[in-house]
Amino acid sequence: MNVMLRLIFISSLSLVLSLSAQSQATFTLASETLGGSATSVEEFNSFGCTGENVSPQLSWSNVPEGTKSFAITMYDSDAPTGSGWWHWVVFDIPHDVSALAESAGNIEKELMPEGAIQSITNYGVPGYGGPCPPENHGFHQYVITVHALKVDKLGLDQNTNPAIVGYYLWNNTIAKASIVTYYERKK
Repeated sequence: MNVMLRLIFISSLSLVLSLSAQSQATFTLASETLGGSATSVEEFNSFGCTGENVSPQLSWSNVPEGTKSFAITMYDSDAPTGSGWWHWVVFDIPHDVSALAESAGNIEKELMPEGAIQSITNYGVPGYGGPCPPENHGFHQYVITVHALKVDKLGLDQNTNPAIVGYYLWNNTIAKASIVTYYERKK
């Protein structure tokens, strides 16, 4: 009986270690500058908001095989629009890039990797547009996602609206990983 219990224990332990190793190898998005709640650093600086509008540093790891480029999106499904709000849309990030510097979403700073395109957001301009929920509307959830794509380029430009970019992403995504952060404005 002891031998049987040991075999079951060893088999179970092997399975747990195997599953643990597999879960650690998943496509992952992380940030050194953004936590579970956004701050005035990330907050937009228009539409009644007075933040610094600084895009977070992002890095990704365990890239899936076959990835030819990446895209980054930031979306607020809690926006009172009926269709949410796209805060950041970046695509054609080269396959050998695994991080974006803080403030890369600022078009004027030219911190994006060569070839990457930041298209227009629901603010009507390209580049990062931080959280700016209506006052007293409660916490909004912001989902920042990196998409591993099966194509080098989407064939779109910086004037492409977020819904069209989303359609192309949906058709070309191999895998994706996200960070969720929250932000609220009180009067």
